Amino acid sequence: MDRRRFLQNAAVTTAALNLFPGFSAGQEQAPRNVDPAKAVNIGLSQEKPDVPGHTLVCEFKLDSTDWKVYEDLRTRDGAITFISDRGSRVLPKSSEASFAEATPANLGLNMKDIGMSGPDLLADRLLQGGGDPDPEMVKSAAPPQGSKVEDGPSWRLPWDAFVGTKECSDTMPVFAAGSTRTYHPVHYFTEGSRNVKRKRMDGLIGGWMPAVRKVLFAENAPIDNSPYDEVIVFGDVEAHDKFIVQTWHRTARIENGKITKVMYGYSYPAFPPRREDPNPEEFYRALLVFAGYWQNLLNDFAPVTLPQNAWVDMAKHAFAKELMVRPGGAYPKYGAVDRDYAGSEYDGFQDIFTSAVYSNLEWGRLEQARGIIDNYFSDFVDAKGMINMRGPETAQFGMTLSLLARYYNYTQDRDLLTKHASKIEATAELLTELHDESLRSPQDNIGHGLIHGWSESDSCLAPRPEVWWLPYFSHNAFTARGFKEISQVWPQINRQSGDAQAASWLKRSKTLQDSVLASMQKDIRKNVTPPYIGPFPGTTLMFRESMEKERPSPQQWPHRAYSELLQADMMPDDLANLVIDCMRSYGATTLGVVANVERPHPDGRDMLGFISYGYAQMLLRLDRIQEYLLFLYSHRYHDHTRGSWIAGEVSGIDGDHALFCIPAQLTIPLLVRWMLVLEDSDDDKLYFAKGIPRDWLASEKEIKIEQAPTRFGRVSLRMKAAANKVTANVELAQAGSPKEIQVKLRLPDQAKLSRVTVNGKSAELGGRHNDTVIIRTGNEKQFEVTGQLA
Repeated sequence: MDRRRFLQNAAVTTAALNLFPGFSAGQEQAPRNVDPAKAVNIGLSQEKPDVPGHTLVCEFKLDSTDWKVYEDLRTRDGAITFISDRGSRVLPKSSEASFAEATPANLGLNMKDIGMSGPDLLADRLLQGGGDPDPEMVKSAAPPQGSKVEDGPSWRLPWDAFVGTKECSDTMPVFAAGSTRTYHPVHYFTEGSRNVKRKRMDGLIGGWMPAVRKVLFAENAPIDNSPYDEVIVFGDVEAHDKFIVQTWHRTARIENGKITKVMYGYSYPAFPPRREDPNPEEFYRALLVFAGYWQNLLNDFAPVTLPQNAWVDMAKHAFAKELMVRPGGAYPKYGAVDRDYAGSEYDGFQDIFTSAVYSNLEWGRLEQARGIIDNYFSDFVDAKGMINMRGPETAQFGMTLSLLARYYNYTQDRDLLTKHASKIEATAELLTELHDESLRSPQDNIGHGLIHGWSESDSCLAPRPEVWWLPYFSHNAFTARGFKEISQVWPQINRQSGDAQAASWLKRSKTLQDSVLASMQKDIRKNVTPPYIGPFPGTTLMFRESMEKERPSPQQWPHRAYSELLQADMMPDDLANLVIDCMRSYGATTLGVVANVERPHPDGRDMLGFISYGYAQMLLRLDRIQEYLLFLYSHRYHDHTRGSWIAGEVSGIDGDHALFCIPAQLTIPLLVRWMLVLEDSDDDKLYFAKGIPRDWLASEKEIKIEQAPTRFGRVSLRMKAAANKVTANVELAQAGSPKEIQVKLRLPDQAKLSRVTVNGKSAELGGRHNDTVIIRTGNEKQFEVTGQLA
């Protein structure tokens, strides 16, 4: 049974447990989160905003400064603007339809065919033209998550957003109509507030900031030019409760560009005379402080500008969600709100750690990555290298070593890794012991030289967990990657014996890689098209056949094994392409995203919101850009709720709800970063603009990322097409490092280049699709690539 359905049928456990060791559940107050006088000044603009035609909704004073608040009510997504003598702040509004709009549904395909087919029929349809997938067509391929018209799933509360702060150790769910567990707008707006058939749009205030916005229309009313109710909810960043998220609320009816009714709330219903509803001045003051607080927390996010700013907002919003989910900003939590997955039994889950370290590093959030590493190795890794969690996932130990090396390369922070050096070495020794055990098996054993162990944490919960103690190819691949990368930095960490240890790890890395590649080559079934390769050697059935015919199936959870195998990047390109083709053809993708593989059924199929970014990364490395973009668009529109951007661990294509998990949320930041700047795993190479959509250049808008961290130092890219010319400017941290950079020019299909220059000198196009400028950096650090259109 797959995890999604297992949880739907599981009994809900509500036992109250402390959120983390040593943290008292007493009533003493925590320190104040923020100084409001300082917070409001963070990130203020000195440009005078354009507010003619906007409505003056409030005036208030904060720290002797007078503020005016304007709201553009002429349009549904009009901004809220704060103006003072100190500067201004503009908080844009967003909204996306949370109801199904597409006709016909599922691109006209039959749901039974989609579910029962081995090939990914939806992906095939979206890619059939050969060009970049159309985002709007991808969006229409399945209904929005949580759009089923019903009171919600019986297996969990139907919340679709949450709010909180970094300091508070819990989160507050927000439901479809804008209610929380403690405050209900229906008390004040009774007209149809509980009618689940009302059309609804969801969004945020502040672009990426975690202030939830709900826009609700009357049943069957058109969404254009109709009156609507708007609910805004955000967490009080000045509150000092340890576990209780205090919340601010505004519920307004807007008709013909005017607010005709409005109520403000704070956490609970009024109880006069002791508890009164807040006045408008209190609400807007809190919103201004909230904006400065979150601006400060995400201040280290690498500056980026894209033609479609929603991708920047999604990436930043993911990190805001991570801070709300992690008590104190560092302690790990897999989910939010519900026991699944906010229960303490998940806290040590390796995927929380690896996805967070990876994504924060890639966006320059180095202090956040440091805190996460320090917390994990202090509280969740013991002296033997074992983790404080139920079922270790073997390949993730190798990924951990790889990420620690990446952290050192990005930061040169020797102190942190020295502090945990004995535990890091114990982690490596654990993998060494598992490898040595495999070498003691007979030479003719198919698992000889392949590390045996669990791939999926859930394996340990089964009545017979030994069924999944197997020599998955991914174990060797990621262990080889981890040993290779940690060996390159370890002499700087352990200056006494690091050289010898590094040499040993590097030698073992090569042995592990050779063993897994030889085993995979022997295991390819070439009697089918495309050839089939299982997740471990010796399989006689394909993974879906195995799940239908074997009880239990040793090929359960193949999605993880395949994704980790690809992400390790230890295979030659032809073998990596074979693995991807195998997954696409035999049931391991849904809408181009890695599927949550289960027995085929006529009700549809699921996609895997987390783990799967390793598959996407390999698509990019192999220059399968159309498939990479399909993954990106499908993940956004079908693994996330629309507008409120709650990412599901496993999401169906039937409009049902999904369980939120933070590793799924951190997938979009990784994909957006890699499409702009990607490191070669082994060679001295950096790839720029490798995965950008052709439409972005066609828009003639700027594409820019500044100070993106890499193992070669911080790098920047600026790119734009205009007036029959495309120009890309690349700046490296130091001359000649890396030795090679590649700049891809993904122009619209009909555009042709007549001439390309680099720093004024003629250059040639190369790469798999003859659209890449390959540059030997020599003794230079700045490069202007210019392509003249024919």
